[in-house]
Amino acid sequence: MILYPAMDLIGGRIVRLRQGRFDEVTFYDPAPRNALRGFAEAGAEWAHVVDLDGARAGAPAQHALLRELAASTPLRLQVAGGVRSAEHVAALLEAGALRVVVGSLAVRDPEATSALIERFGPEHITLSLDVRVAGEPMVATHGWQEDSGQTLWDVAALYPQARHLLLTDIGRDGMLEGPNHALLAEAVERLPHLAIQASGGVTSLDDVARLTTDGAILGRAMWEGRLSLAEALRARR
Repeated sequence: MILYPAMDLIGGRIVRLRQGRFDEVTFYDPAPRNALRGFAEAGAEWAHVVDLDGARAGAPAQHALLRELAASTPLRLQVAGGVRSAEHVAALLEAGALRVVVGSLAVRDPEATSALIERFGPEHITLSLDVRVAGEPMVATHGWQEDSGQTLWDVAALYPQARHLLLTDIGRDGMLEGPNHALLAEAVERLPHLAIQASGGVTSLDDVARLTTDGAILGRAMWEGRLSLAEALRARR
C-alpha cells in the first residue's frame, strides 16, 4: 500500500481545512520544501499536494511553487486543485507532477474527463470522488455543498478505463474518527479495476494496518503529531 502524506497549500503555506471549509483553516509552520524533505527522510515515496488557491479559483494557481517543489524532491507528486482542462493537466505534468487529480470535472463532464484519461494515460490521472454516506454513498460537488444525485457506483462506472481513484468520505475528513472501513472495503470489492486511495479519518497505526485499499492519504493526524509518518509506513500492509 502506498501512503501519501498530504500537503495542502494556500498562498504558499501549509494548511488544513476542517471538512473542506475555507473559514476553518489551521496553518502549519514547515516550509513546503522542508516538509517534502521530511516526508522523504521518513521513507515516503509519494506526496499528495493540494493547491487550495486553485481549488477555490477553478484553475491551478500556485504553478511556480509546484514546479519548485517538484524540482526539489525525489518524491513523486500527485497534485490536485482546480483542474478543469487538458491545458491544466499538461501544465502540471510539465511542472513535474506525476499524477494529476481530477475531481469536479469527473462528475460534471464525463466526456471531457474520459478524453483526459485517453490523452495523458490512466497512470497520470487520479479521479477524485467525495461522498456523503447516508445509505448509499452519494457524490457531492461544489465544495461538498451540493449533492450530484449520483452514487459513487454510478460515477465510477463511467470510467472503465481509469486506474486511480481518490475516495473521500466527507463525514470523516479532518475529524480524527478513523476511516470508513466498510465503505472502503465495498469499494475495493466493487471497483477492482481501480487502485483506490482512502482519504478521510486515517488517525492511527491500527487504521493504517486495517486498510485494504491500494493507498491512503495522511493528513491532519500526521500534521498534529498523532500519527508518525515513519511508523505508519512500517505499519502498512
